[in-house]
Amino acid sequence: MMTGKIFNYTLAAMLLLSFSSCDLNEVPVDTATNEAVFGSESGMELYTNSFYDLLPGTDVGVFQGDDNSDLVARNGVDNYLAPNALSPITSSGWSMPDWADLRNINYFLENAEKSKVPTKGHFIGMARFFRALFYFEKVKRFGDVPWIEKPIEITDTTKLSAPRDSRFDVMDKVLADLNFAIENITLTSDPSCTRITKNVARAYKTRICLFEASLRKYHTNYNKQATADAWYEEVIKEANAITGFTLHAGATPDRGYRELFIAKSAFADETILSVALSSSLQVFSSANRRFISPTYGNRPSLTRRFINTYLNLDGTPFTSKAGYATTPFVDEVKDRDLRLKQTIRLGDYRRTENGSPVIAPPNFSQTYTGYQPIKWCYDERFPFDDESRNDNAHIVMRWAEVLLNKAEALAELNRMTAADWTATIGALRKRAGITGTTLTTLPTVADPYMISFFANKFTNAVLLEVLRDRGVELIFEGLRPDDLRRWKLGELFQTAPMNGMYVPALGEYDLNADGIKDVYFYQGTKPTSTTPGIAFVDVSPSTAVGRIQLSNGTSGEVMWNPGARQWIDAKYLYPIPQAVRDRNPALGQNPGWN
Repeated sequence: MMTGKIFNYTLAAMLLLSFSSCDLNEVPVDTATNEAVFGSESGMELYTNSFYDLLPGTDVGVFQGDDNSDLVARNGVDNYLAPNALSPITSSGWSMPDWADLRNINYFLENAEKSKVPTKGHFIGMARFFRALFYFEKVKRFGDVPWIEKPIEITDTTKLSAPRDSRFDVMDKVLADLNFAIENITLTSDPSCTRITKNVARAYKTRICLFEASLRKYHTNYNKQATADAWYEEVIKEANAITGFTLHAGATPDRGYRELFIAKSAFADETILSVALSSSLQVFSSANRRFISPTYGNRPSLTRRFINTYLNLDGTPFTSKAGYATTPFVDEVKDRDLRLKQTIRLGDYRRTENGSPVIAPPNFSQTYTGYQPIKWCYDERFPFDDESRNDNAHIVMRWAEVLLNKAEALAELNRMTAADWTATIGALRKRAGITGTTLTTLPTVADPYMISFFANKFTNAVLLEVLRDRGVELIFEGLRPDDLRRWKLGELFQTAPMNGMYVPALGEYDLNADGIKDVYFYQGTKPTSTTPGIAFVDVSPSTAVGRIQLSNGTSGEVMWNPGARQWIDAKYLYPIPQAVRDRNPALGQNPGWN
Protein backbone atom coordinates (compact mmCIF):
# COMPACT_ATOMS: atom_id res chain seq x y z
CA MET A 1 0.00 0.00 0.00
CA MET A 2 1.47 3.34 -1.05
CA THR A 3 1.30 6.11 1.51
CA GLY A 4 0.39 9.77 1.37
CA LYS A 5 2.26 11.82 -1.19
CA ILE A 6 5.04 9.23 -1.38
CA PHE A 7 3.59 7.12 -4.14
CA ASN A 8 4.69 5.40 -7.32
CA TYR A 9 5.44 7.98 -9.97
CA THR A 10 5.23 5.40 -12.76
CA LEU A 11 1.69 6.68 -13.21
CA ALA A 12 3.11 9.73 -14.91
CA ALA A 13 4.72 7.50 -17.52
CA MET A 14 1.49 5.57 -17.98
CA LEU A 15 -0.53 8.71 -18.65
CA LEU A 16 1.22 10.57 -21.44
CA LEU A 17 -1.68 12.90 -21.91
CA SER A 18 -1.54 15.99 -24.07
CA PHE A 19 -2.99 19.29 -22.93
CA SER A 20 -4.33 22.22 -24.89
CA SER A 21 -3.10 25.73 -24.10
CA CYS A 22 -6.65 26.68 -23.09
CA ASP A 23 -6.78 27.25 -19.34
CA LEU A 24 -9.83 25.05 -18.72
CA ASN A 25 -9.20 22.38 -21.35
CA GLU A 26 -9.42 18.83 -19.96
CA VAL A 27 -7.32 15.82 -20.93
CA PRO A 28 -8.43 13.89 -24.02
CA VAL A 29 -10.72 10.96 -23.29
CA ASP A 30 -8.92 8.39 -25.45
CA THR A 31 -5.50 7.12 -24.35
CA ALA A 32 -3.54 3.95 -25.03
CA THR A 33 -3.48 3.16 -21.32
CA ASN A 34 -7.23 3.45 -20.70
CA GLU A 35 -7.92 -0.26 -20.38
CA ALA A 36 -4.79 -0.90 -18.32
CA VAL A 37 -5.85 1.71 -15.76
CA PHE A 38 -9.62 1.33 -15.63
CA GLY A 39 -9.81 -2.39 -16.19
CA SER A 40 -8.39 -3.37 -12.81
CA GLU A 41 -8.62 -2.36 -9.18
CA SER A 42 -4.84 -1.96 -8.97
CA GLY A 43 -4.84 0.36 -11.98
CA MET A 44 -7.58 2.53 -10.51
CA GLU A 45 -5.81 2.66 -7.16
CA LEU A 46 -2.58 3.70 -8.84
CA TYR A 47 -4.40 6.47 -10.68
CA THR A 48 -6.16 7.82 -7.57
CA ASN A 49 -2.79 8.00 -5.80
CA SER A 50 -1.93 10.84 -8.18
CA PHE A 51 -4.62 12.94 -6.51
CA TYR A 52 -2.63 13.13 -3.27
CA ASP A 53 -0.64 16.00 -4.73
CA LEU A 54 -3.63 18.16 -3.80
CA LEU A 55 -2.74 17.81 -0.13
CA PRO A 56 -0.60 20.57 1.43
CA GLY A 57 3.07 20.39 0.55
CA THR A 58 5.58 19.74 3.31
CA ASP A 59 7.85 22.72 2.71
CA VAL A 60 5.50 25.67 2.35
CA GLY A 61 2.27 24.07 3.50
CA VAL A 62 0.70 23.65 6.91
CA PHE A 63 3.34 24.95 9.33
CA GLN A 64 4.06 28.08 7.29
CA GLY A 65 0.43 28.95 6.56
CA ASP A 66 -0.08 31.15 9.61
CA ASP A 67 2.88 33.41 8.82
CA ASN A 68 0.41 35.78 7.12
CA SER A 69 -1.97 36.29 10.03
CA ASP A 70 -2.68 38.45 13.04
CA LEU A 71 -0.81 36.12 15.41
CA VAL A 72 2.65 36.05 13.87
CA ALA A 73 5.45 38.58 13.45
CA ARG A 74 7.58 37.66 10.46
CA ASN A 75 10.38 38.84 8.24
CA GLY A 76 9.00 41.16 5.59
CA VAL A 77 5.50 41.51 4.23
CA ASP A 78 3.97 39.09 1.74
CA ASN A 79 2.61 40.45 -1.55
CA TYR A 80 -0.88 39.64 -0.30
CA LEU A 81 -0.57 42.38 2.35
CA ALA A 82 2.09 44.70 0.94
CA PRO A 83 0.53 47.97 -0.30
CA ASN A 84 -0.41 47.86 -3.98
CA ALA A 85 1.44 44.59 -4.55
CA LEU A 86 -1.58 42.40 -5.35
CA SER A 87 -3.36 43.25 -8.58
CA PRO A 88 -4.87 41.58 -11.66
CA ILE A 89 -1.39 41.77 -13.18
CA THR A 90 0.37 40.02 -10.28
CA SER A 91 -2.43 37.63 -9.28
CA SER A 92 -1.99 33.92 -9.86
CA GLY A 93 -3.78 30.61 -9.46
CA TRP A 94 -5.74 30.45 -12.73
CA SER A 95 -3.17 29.36 -15.33
CA MET A 96 -3.30 26.01 -17.10
CA PRO A 97 -1.13 24.20 -14.51
CA ASP A 98 -3.46 25.44 -11.75
CA TRP A 99 -6.33 23.50 -13.35
CA ALA A 100 -4.30 20.38 -14.15
CA ASP A 101 -5.51 18.51 -11.06
CA LEU A 102 -9.12 19.02 -12.13
CA ARG A 103 -8.29 17.71 -15.59
CA ASN A 104 -6.77 14.63 -13.99
CA ILE A 105 -9.77 14.04 -11.71
CA ASN A 106 -12.43 14.55 -14.36
CA TYR A 107 -10.66 12.28 -16.82
CA PHE A 108 -10.62 9.59 -14.15
CA LEU A 109 -14.27 10.08 -13.25
CA GLU A 110 -15.54 9.84 -16.81
CA ASN A 111 -13.65 6.62 -17.43
CA ALA A 112 -14.23 5.10 -13.99
CA GLU A 113 -17.99 5.37 -14.47
CA LYS A 114 -17.66 3.06 -17.49
CA SER A 115 -15.42 0.58 -15.68
CA LYS A 116 -16.61 -2.92 -14.85
CA VAL A 117 -14.41 -3.16 -11.75
CA PRO A 118 -16.79 -4.10 -8.88
CA THR A 119 -15.09 -1.75 -6.41
CA LYS A 120 -15.15 1.27 -8.69
CA GLY A 121 -17.49 3.16 -6.32
CA HIS A 122 -14.70 3.46 -3.77
CA PHE A 123 -12.33 5.00 -6.30
CA ILE A 124 -15.01 7.31 -7.68
CA GLY A 125 -15.58 8.42 -4.08
CA MET A 126 -11.87 9.13 -3.76
CA ALA A 127 -11.88 11.21 -6.93
CA ARG A 128 -14.92 13.19 -5.85
CA PHE A 129 -13.33 13.84 -2.45
CA PHE A 130 -10.30 15.37 -4.12
CA ARG A 131 -12.49 17.31 -6.54
CA ALA A 132 -14.23 18.81 -3.50
CA LEU A 133 -10.83 19.83 -2.08
CA PHE A 134 -9.79 21.31 -5.41
CA TYR A 135 -12.91 23.42 -5.75
CA PHE A 136 -12.90 24.48 -2.11
CA GLU A 137 -9.46 26.00 -2.61
CA LYS A 138 -10.51 27.69 -5.85
CA VAL A 139 -13.68 29.15 -4.32
CA LYS A 140 -11.78 30.46 -1.30
CA ARG A 141 -9.34 32.20 -3.63
CA PHE A 142 -11.57 33.51 -6.40
CA GLY A 143 -15.21 33.25 -5.29
CA ASP A 144 -17.20 32.49 -8.44
CA VAL A 145 -15.46 29.87 -10.59
CA PRO A 146 -16.55 27.71 -13.53
CA TRP A 147 -17.86 24.32 -12.43
CA ILE A 148 -16.47 21.65 -14.74
CA GLU A 149 -17.24 17.98 -14.19
CA LYS A 150 -16.57 16.51 -17.62
CA PRO A 151 -13.52 16.56 -19.91
CA ILE A 152 -13.74 19.49 -22.29
CA GLU A 153 -13.01 19.08 -25.97
CA ILE A 154 -10.71 21.70 -27.48
CA THR A 155 -13.51 22.54 -29.89
CA ASP A 156 -15.98 23.34 -27.09
CA THR A 157 -15.85 27.09 -27.50
CA THR A 158 -19.09 27.52 -25.56
CA LYS A 159 -17.65 26.14 -22.33
CA LEU A 160 -14.23 27.68 -22.81
CA SER A 161 -15.72 31.16 -23.25
CA ALA A 162 -18.43 30.84 -20.61
CA PRO A 163 -18.75 33.07 -17.50
CA ARG A 164 -18.07 31.84 -13.99
CA ASP A 165 -20.63 29.94 -11.94
CA SER A 166 -21.90 31.24 -8.59
CA ARG A 167 -19.64 30.28 -5.71
CA PHE A 168 -22.72 29.20 -3.76
CA ASP A 169 -23.80 26.82 -6.51
CA VAL A 170 -20.26 25.47 -6.66
CA MET A 171 -20.16 24.93 -2.90
CA ASP A 172 -23.43 23.01 -3.08
CA LYS A 173 -21.69 20.71 -5.55
CA VAL A 174 -18.65 20.48 -3.27
CA LEU A 175 -20.98 19.34 -0.48
CA ALA A 176 -22.51 16.77 -2.80
CA ASP A 177 -19.04 15.46 -3.69
CA LEU A 178 -18.11 15.18 -0.02
CA ASN A 179 -21.32 13.34 0.82
CA PHE A 180 -20.75 10.93 -2.07
CA ALA A 181 -17.19 10.33 -0.90
CA ILE A 182 -18.30 9.63 2.67
CA GLU A 183 -20.94 7.21 1.43
CA ASN A 184 -18.72 5.32 -1.02
CA ILE A 185 -15.13 5.30 0.28
CA THR A 186 -14.79 1.86 1.83
CA LEU A 187 -11.55 2.34 3.77
CA THR A 188 -12.61 3.33 7.29
CA SER A 189 -9.26 3.47 9.08
CA ASP A 190 -5.56 3.60 8.27
CA PRO A 191 -2.90 3.01 10.94
CA SER A 192 -0.35 5.02 8.93
CA CYS A 193 -2.68 8.06 8.90
CA THR A 194 -1.64 8.75 5.30
CA ARG A 195 -4.55 7.39 3.25
CA ILE A 196 -7.91 8.97 2.48
CA THR A 197 -10.53 7.16 4.52
CA LYS A 198 -14.18 7.67 5.28
CA ASN A 199 -13.20 9.49 8.47
CA VAL A 200 -10.78 11.74 6.58
CA ALA A 201 -13.61 12.78 4.27
CA ARG A 202 -15.84 13.43 7.28
CA ALA A 203 -13.16 15.50 9.02
CA TYR A 204 -12.55 17.60 5.92
CA LYS A 205 -16.26 18.10 5.61
CA THR A 206 -16.34 19.67 9.10
CA ARG A 207 -13.59 22.10 8.03
CA ILE A 208 -15.18 23.00 4.72
CA CYS A 209 -18.71 23.36 6.06
CA LEU A 210 -17.52 25.53 8.95
CA PHE A 211 -15.80 27.87 6.51
CA GLU A 212 -18.90 28.09 4.35
CA ALA A 213 -21.26 28.60 7.30
CA SER A 214 -19.18 31.46 8.71
CA LEU A 215 -18.77 33.12 5.34
CA ARG A 216 -22.51 33.04 4.73
CA LYS A 217 -23.18 34.44 8.20
CA TYR A 218 -20.60 37.21 8.40
CA HIS A 219 -20.20 38.33 4.79
CA THR A 220 -23.55 40.04 4.75
CA ASN A 221 -22.95 41.48 1.29
CA TYR A 222 -23.86 38.06 -0.10
CA ASN A 223 -27.25 38.10 1.65
CA LYS A 224 -26.94 34.40 2.54
CA GLN A 225 -27.27 34.57 6.32
CA ALA A 226 -30.45 32.49 6.25
CA THR A 227 -28.53 29.56 4.77
CA ALA A 228 -25.63 29.57 7.25
CA ASP A 229 -27.23 27.44 9.95
CA ALA A 230 -27.70 24.48 7.63
CA TRP A 231 -23.93 24.40 7.05
CA TYR A 232 -23.22 24.62 10.80
CA GLU A 233 -25.56 21.64 11.23
CA GLU A 234 -23.50 19.67 8.70
CA VAL A 235 -20.38 20.32 10.80
CA ILE A 236 -21.99 18.87 13.91
CA LYS A 237 -23.53 15.91 12.10
CA GLU A 238 -20.27 14.84 10.51
CA ALA A 239 -18.16 15.41 13.63
CA ASN A 240 -20.52 13.13 15.55
CA ALA A 241 -20.13 10.43 12.90
CA ILE A 242 -16.34 10.23 13.23
CA THR A 243 -15.18 7.36 15.42
CA GLY A 244 -11.92 5.88 16.63
CA PHE A 245 -10.01 8.99 17.68
CA THR A 246 -9.06 10.61 20.95
CA LEU A 247 -6.70 13.35 22.13
CA HIS A 248 -3.13 12.13 22.38
CA ALA A 249 -2.11 12.03 26.04
CA GLY A 250 1.67 11.72 25.79
CA ALA A 251 4.16 10.46 28.32
CA THR A 252 3.59 13.47 30.62
CA PRO A 253 1.04 16.32 30.59
CA ASP A 254 3.66 18.78 29.36
CA ARG A 255 4.66 16.58 26.40
CA GLY A 256 1.47 15.20 24.84
CA TYR A 257 0.72 18.19 22.62
CA ARG A 258 4.30 18.71 21.43
CA GLU A 259 4.86 15.01 20.73
CA LEU A 260 2.28 15.16 17.95
CA PHE A 261 4.37 17.53 15.86
CA ILE A 262 7.84 16.01 16.20
CA ALA A 263 6.96 12.33 15.75
CA LYS A 264 8.43 10.59 12.71
CA SER A 265 5.37 8.35 12.54
CA ALA A 266 2.10 10.10 13.24
CA PHE A 267 0.27 9.16 16.45
CA ALA A 268 -2.81 7.35 15.16
CA ASP A 269 -4.85 8.06 18.30
CA GLU A 270 -5.32 11.73 17.29
CA THR A 271 -3.95 12.12 13.77
CA ILE A 272 -6.60 11.71 11.09
CA LEU A 273 -4.42 12.51 8.07
CA SER A 274 -0.73 13.24 7.66
CA VAL A 275 1.89 13.32 4.95
CA ALA A 276 4.71 10.87 5.60
CA LEU A 277 8.27 12.11 5.25
CA SER A 278 11.25 9.83 4.82
CA SER A 279 14.99 10.27 5.20
CA SER A 280 15.59 7.09 3.20
CA LEU A 281 13.56 8.47 0.30
CA GLN A 282 15.02 11.97 0.78
CA VAL A 283 11.57 13.50 1.39
CA PHE A 284 11.94 16.27 3.97
CA SER A 285 10.46 19.50 5.26
CA SER A 286 12.28 22.68 6.33
CA ALA A 287 10.47 23.18 9.67
CA ASN A 288 13.53 23.69 11.89
CA ARG A 289 15.28 25.84 9.32
CA ARG A 290 12.27 28.12 8.80
CA PHE A 291 11.57 28.59 12.51
CA ILE A 292 15.13 28.79 13.81
CA SER A 293 17.53 30.00 11.12
CA PRO A 294 18.25 33.74 11.47
CA THR A 295 18.55 34.11 7.70
CA TYR A 296 16.24 31.56 6.05
CA GLY A 297 12.53 31.99 5.36
CA ASN A 298 10.03 34.16 7.22
CA ARG A 299 11.52 33.63 10.71
CA PRO A 300 8.06 33.68 12.36
CA SER A 301 7.59 34.70 16.00
CA LEU A 302 4.38 34.82 18.01
CA THR A 303 3.00 38.14 19.22
CA ARG A 304 2.34 39.15 22.80
CA ARG A 305 -1.22 40.07 21.85
CA PHE A 306 -1.73 36.35 21.11
CA ILE A 307 0.36 34.96 23.99
CA ASN A 308 -1.93 36.88 26.35
CA THR A 309 -4.83 34.62 25.33
CA TYR A 310 -3.27 31.52 26.94
CA LEU A 311 -5.12 30.85 30.21
CA ASN A 312 -3.56 30.40 33.61
CA LEU A 313 -3.38 26.80 34.79
CA ASP A 314 -6.29 27.42 37.17
CA GLY A 315 -8.48 28.28 34.18
CA THR A 316 -8.61 32.04 34.74
CA PRO A 317 -7.61 34.52 32.03
CA PHE A 318 -4.02 35.74 32.28
CA THR A 319 -5.29 39.20 31.37
CA SER A 320 -7.43 39.30 34.51
CA LYS A 321 -4.28 39.47 36.67
CA ALA A 322 -3.30 42.89 37.97
CA GLY A 323 -0.26 44.23 36.14
CA TYR A 324 -0.32 41.61 33.38
CA ALA A 325 0.54 44.23 30.75
CA THR A 326 3.89 45.02 32.41
CA THR A 327 4.84 41.51 33.51
CA PRO A 328 8.30 40.51 32.22
CA PHE A 329 8.67 37.35 30.15
CA VAL A 330 10.29 35.23 32.84
CA ASP A 331 7.23 35.72 35.06
CA GLU A 332 4.40 35.86 32.53
CA VAL A 333 5.04 32.33 31.27
CA LYS A 334 4.73 30.72 34.70
CA ASP A 335 1.70 28.57 35.58
CA ARG A 336 0.13 28.92 32.16
CA ASP A 337 -1.74 26.53 29.86
CA LEU A 338 0.80 23.77 29.19
CA ARG A 339 0.40 24.24 25.44
CA LEU A 340 2.41 27.44 25.85
CA LYS A 341 5.62 25.68 26.92
CA GLN A 342 5.06 23.15 24.12
CA THR A 343 4.72 25.93 21.53
CA ILE A 344 7.49 28.41 22.44
CA ARG A 345 10.82 28.39 24.25
CA LEU A 346 10.56 29.16 27.95
CA GLY A 347 11.72 28.00 31.35
CA ASP A 348 13.69 24.76 31.23
CA TYR A 349 13.45 24.16 27.48
CA ARG A 350 16.56 22.34 26.27
CA ARG A 351 18.10 21.55 22.90
CA THR A 352 20.65 18.86 22.10
CA GLU A 353 24.13 20.10 21.20
CA ASN A 354 26.79 17.46 20.46
CA GLY A 355 24.68 14.85 22.18
CA SER A 356 24.12 16.82 25.39
CA PRO A 357 21.01 18.74 26.51
CA VAL A 358 21.64 22.47 26.74
CA ILE A 359 19.30 25.12 28.17
CA ALA A 360 17.91 27.08 25.23
CA PRO A 361 16.19 30.38 26.09
CA PRO A 362 14.54 32.58 23.44
CA ASN A 363 17.27 33.69 21.06
CA PHE A 364 16.92 37.24 19.79
CA SER A 365 19.16 36.50 16.84
CA GLN A 366 16.36 34.19 15.67
CA THR A 367 13.16 35.77 17.02
CA TYR A 368 11.66 39.24 16.61
CA THR A 369 9.35 39.22 19.64
CA GLY A 370 10.95 36.83 22.12
CA TYR A 371 8.14 34.28 21.70
CA GLN A 372 10.18 31.78 19.71
CA PRO A 373 8.28 28.76 18.33
CA ILE A 374 9.27 25.15 18.96
CA LYS A 375 6.16 23.49 17.53
CA TRP A 376 7.15 21.27 14.55
CA CYS A 377 10.86 21.69 15.44
CA TYR A 378 13.21 18.92 16.53
CA ASP A 379 15.19 19.65 19.70
CA GLU A 380 18.36 18.44 18.03
CA ARG A 381 20.25 21.24 16.31
CA PHE A 382 22.33 19.85 13.45
CA PRO A 383 21.45 19.15 10.66
CA PHE A 384 17.84 20.23 11.11
CA ASP A 385 18.54 23.93 11.78
CA ASP A 386 21.08 24.35 9.02
CA GLU A 387 19.49 22.22 6.31
CA SER A 388 15.93 21.35 5.24
CA ARG A 389 16.06 17.82 6.65
CA ASN A 390 13.10 17.47 9.01
CA ASP A 391 11.43 14.09 8.59
CA ASN A 392 8.73 14.40 11.25
CA ALA A 393 5.21 13.52 10.05
CA HIS A 394 3.39 16.48 8.51
CA ILE A 395 -0.06 16.55 10.14
CA VAL A 396 -2.84 17.75 7.85
CA MET A 397 -5.92 16.93 9.94
CA ARG A 398 -6.34 15.83 13.54
CA TRP A 399 -9.09 15.11 16.05
CA ALA A 400 -8.51 18.32 18.01
CA GLU A 401 -9.53 20.38 14.98
CA VAL A 402 -12.72 18.36 14.55
CA LEU A 403 -13.59 19.02 18.20
CA LEU A 404 -13.00 22.74 17.69
CA ASN A 405 -15.03 22.79 14.47
CA LYS A 406 -17.92 21.11 16.24
CA ALA A 407 -17.65 23.41 19.28
CA GLU A 408 -17.71 26.52 17.10
CA ALA A 409 -20.75 25.29 15.18
CA LEU A 410 -22.58 24.50 18.43
CA ALA A 411 -21.73 27.91 19.86
CA GLU A 412 -22.87 29.68 16.69
CA LEU A 413 -26.19 27.83 16.88
CA ASN A 414 -26.48 28.54 20.65
CA ARG A 415 -26.77 24.79 21.23
CA MET A 416 -23.71 24.14 23.37
CA THR A 417 -24.54 22.05 26.45
CA ALA A 418 -22.34 21.38 29.47
CA ALA A 419 -21.77 17.86 28.15
CA ASP A 420 -20.74 19.23 24.73
CA TRP A 421 -18.38 21.70 26.40
CA THR A 422 -16.77 19.00 28.55
CA ALA A 423 -16.22 16.75 25.53
CA THR A 424 -14.69 19.48 23.34
CA ILE A 425 -13.15 22.59 24.91
CA GLY A 426 -12.99 20.97 28.34
CA ALA A 427 -11.13 17.97 26.94
CA LEU A 428 -8.60 20.15 25.14
CA ARG A 429 -7.99 22.23 28.25
CA LYS A 430 -7.69 19.15 30.44
CA ARG A 431 -4.91 17.80 28.24
CA ALA A 432 -3.23 21.21 28.57
CA GLY A 433 -3.11 20.82 32.37
CA ILE A 434 -5.82 23.40 33.05
CA THR A 435 -7.96 22.80 36.13
CA GLY A 436 -11.09 24.26 37.66
CA THR A 437 -14.67 24.72 36.58
CA THR A 438 -13.62 25.80 33.10
CA LEU A 439 -13.37 22.12 32.17
CA THR A 440 -17.04 21.35 32.70
CA THR A 441 -18.95 24.60 33.06
CA LEU A 442 -20.09 26.86 30.25
CA PRO A 443 -18.74 30.42 30.54
CA THR A 444 -21.38 33.05 31.20
CA VAL A 445 -19.35 36.27 31.14
CA ALA A 446 -17.45 37.36 28.04
CA ASP A 447 -13.77 38.12 28.64
CA PRO A 448 -13.21 41.82 27.78
CA TYR A 449 -9.73 41.02 26.42
CA MET A 450 -11.15 38.49 23.97
CA ILE A 451 -13.87 40.90 22.86
CA SER A 452 -11.20 43.46 22.04
CA PHE A 453 -8.93 40.76 20.55
CA PHE A 454 -11.56 40.08 17.90
CA ALA A 455 -12.25 43.78 17.24
CA ASN A 456 -15.65 43.62 19.00
CA LYS A 457 -16.92 41.19 16.35
CA PHE A 458 -17.98 38.58 18.90
CA THR A 459 -19.54 39.12 22.30
CA ASN A 460 -20.98 35.68 23.09
CA ALA A 461 -19.08 34.29 26.08
CA VAL A 462 -19.15 30.68 24.88
CA LEU A 463 -18.09 31.48 21.33
CA LEU A 464 -15.23 33.69 22.50
CA GLU A 465 -13.80 30.89 24.64
CA VAL A 466 -14.12 28.43 21.76
CA LEU A 467 -12.20 30.86 19.55
CA ARG A 468 -9.58 31.37 22.29
CA ASP A 469 -8.85 27.65 22.25
CA ARG A 470 -8.98 27.46 18.47
CA GLY A 471 -6.12 29.93 18.24
CA VAL A 472 -4.05 28.30 20.99
CA GLU A 473 -4.58 24.72 19.83
CA LEU A 474 -4.15 25.20 16.09
CA ILE A 475 -1.40 27.82 15.85
CA PHE A 476 1.02 27.11 13.00
CA GLU A 477 -1.35 24.59 11.43
CA GLY A 478 -2.22 26.90 8.56
CA LEU A 479 -5.85 27.68 9.38
CA ARG A 480 -5.68 31.20 10.82
CA PRO A 481 -5.74 33.21 7.55
CA ASP A 482 -8.88 31.38 6.41
CA ASP A 483 -10.42 31.95 9.84
CA LEU A 484 -9.92 35.71 9.54
CA ARG A 485 -11.39 35.71 6.06
CA ARG A 486 -14.45 33.63 6.91
CA TRP A 487 -15.19 35.74 10.00
CA LYS A 488 -14.78 38.87 7.86
CA LEU A 489 -11.99 40.12 10.12
CA GLY A 490 -9.52 40.87 7.37
CA GLU A 491 -8.61 44.20 8.96
CA LEU A 492 -6.65 42.27 11.62
CA PHE A 493 -4.12 41.33 8.93
CA GLN A 494 -3.14 45.01 9.03
CA THR A 495 -4.02 46.31 12.48
CA ALA A 496 -2.83 43.51 14.78
CA PRO A 497 0.36 44.78 16.46
CA MET A 498 3.61 42.90 15.93
CA ASN A 499 4.41 43.18 19.63
CA GLY A 500 6.64 41.13 21.87
CA MET A 501 7.73 40.65 25.46
CA TYR A 502 7.70 43.50 27.98
CA VAL A 503 11.08 45.08 28.78
CA PRO A 504 11.10 47.22 31.99
CA ALA A 505 14.25 49.15 31.02
CA LEU A 506 17.35 49.01 28.86
CA GLY A 507 19.92 46.46 29.96
CA GLU A 508 20.58 42.73 30.28
CA TYR A 509 17.89 40.11 30.93
CA ASP A 510 17.79 36.48 31.93
CA LEU A 511 14.80 35.06 30.03
CA ASN A 512 14.61 31.60 31.56
CA ALA A 513 15.72 32.15 35.17
CA ASP A 514 18.86 30.03 34.89
CA GLY A 515 21.11 32.81 36.21
CA ILE A 516 22.63 33.62 32.80
CA LYS A 517 21.82 36.79 30.88
CA ASP A 518 20.38 36.09 27.43
CA VAL A 519 19.69 39.44 25.79
CA TYR A 520 20.96 43.01 26.06
CA PHE A 521 18.61 45.82 24.96
CA TYR A 522 20.50 49.05 24.30
CA GLN A 523 20.46 52.34 22.41
CA GLY A 524 23.37 54.08 20.75
CA THR A 525 26.80 52.50 21.08
CA LYS A 526 26.81 48.73 21.41
CA PRO A 527 27.76 47.87 25.02
CA THR A 528 30.05 45.11 26.19
CA SER A 529 28.99 42.10 28.19
CA THR A 530 30.79 39.36 30.04
CA THR A 531 28.16 36.80 29.05
CA PRO A 532 29.26 34.61 26.10
CA GLY A 533 26.71 34.39 23.27
CA ILE A 534 24.40 37.09 24.60
CA ALA A 535 22.18 38.67 21.92
CA PHE A 536 22.47 42.45 21.51
CA VAL A 537 19.33 44.26 20.39
CA ASP A 538 19.62 47.89 19.34
CA VAL A 539 16.33 49.67 20.10
CA SER A 540 17.50 53.17 19.21
CA PRO A 541 14.59 55.31 17.92
CA SER A 542 14.01 54.56 14.24
CA THR A 543 11.18 54.33 11.74
CA ALA A 544 13.15 52.04 9.42
CA VAL A 545 11.71 48.75 8.27
CA GLY A 546 13.32 45.76 9.93
CA ARG A 547 14.05 47.43 13.25
CA ILE A 548 13.00 46.42 16.77
CA GLN A 549 11.81 49.19 19.08
CA LEU A 550 10.42 49.43 22.61
CA SER A 551 6.91 50.85 22.80
CA ASN A 552 7.88 53.54 25.33
CA GLY A 553 11.32 54.30 23.90
CA THR A 554 13.59 52.94 26.62
CA SER A 555 11.03 50.51 28.04
CA GLY A 556 7.80 48.77 27.08
CA GLU A 557 6.82 45.99 24.71
CA VAL A 558 9.17 44.90 21.98
CA MET A 559 7.72 46.20 18.70
CA TRP A 560 8.74 44.69 15.37
CA ASN A 561 8.43 46.65 12.12
CA PRO A 562 8.24 44.21 9.16
CA GLY A 563 7.14 46.95 6.74
CA ALA A 564 3.84 48.49 5.75
CA ARG A 565 0.81 46.19 5.68
CA GLN A 566 -2.36 47.08 3.82
CA TRP A 567 -5.83 45.60 4.03
CA ILE A 568 -8.70 46.37 1.69
CA ASP A 569 -11.89 44.34 1.61
CA ALA A 570 -11.25 43.45 -2.03
CA LYS A 571 -8.59 41.07 -0.68
CA TYR A 572 -11.21 38.68 0.63
CA LEU A 573 -10.92 37.40 -2.96
CA TYR A 574 -7.94 37.39 -5.27
CA PRO A 575 -8.36 39.25 -8.55
CA ILE A 576 -8.87 37.21 -11.70
CA PRO A 577 -5.51 37.46 -13.52
CA GLN A 578 -5.64 39.95 -16.37
CA ALA A 579 -4.07 37.54 -18.86
CA VAL A 580 -6.91 35.07 -18.23
CA ARG A 581 -9.57 37.75 -18.69
CA ASP A 582 -7.96 38.82 -21.93
CA ARG A 583 -8.59 35.32 -23.28
CA ASN A 584 -12.09 35.07 -21.79
CA PRO A 585 -13.67 38.46 -20.99
CA ALA A 586 -16.85 36.67 -19.84
CA LEU A 587 -15.07 35.72 -16.59
CA GLY A 588 -15.49 39.28 -15.33
CA GLN A 589 -13.58 40.57 -12.30
CA ASN A 590 -13.97 40.36 -8.54
CA PRO A 591 -15.26 43.44 -6.65
CA GLY A 592 -12.69 46.12 -5.93
CA TRP A 593 -10.22 45.10 -8.63
CA ASN A 594 -9.94 47.03 -11.87
